[in-house]
Amino acid sequence: MWQQLIVFVIVAAAALHAAGKYLPAAWRERMVYFLVRRGAGQARMAAWFNTRASCGDGCSSCGSCADQAAPPVADVASARRVIKLHPHK
Repeated sequence: MWQQLIVFVIVAAAALHAAGKYLPAAWRERMVYFLVRRGAGQARMAAWFNTRASCGDGCSSCGSCADQAAPPVADVASARRVIKLHPHK
């Protein structure tokens, strides 16, 4: 009985660790929201699943923050790379 319980806890912890590391960001955010609704701490779950805490730190991932600056657009001509080919005779 105890062995099965311990194995269950270890497997659940391993599954949460893998989910926090390898799942897409949108899925991780959904898992954080699900666990927070069930009573878990939002900051702790956000740190565990490697996402940002939203709606509690003033800026969520919805993009409605006014102070977000757009990334600078690089000049297309300067971003080009020239690859020189030297034919062998």
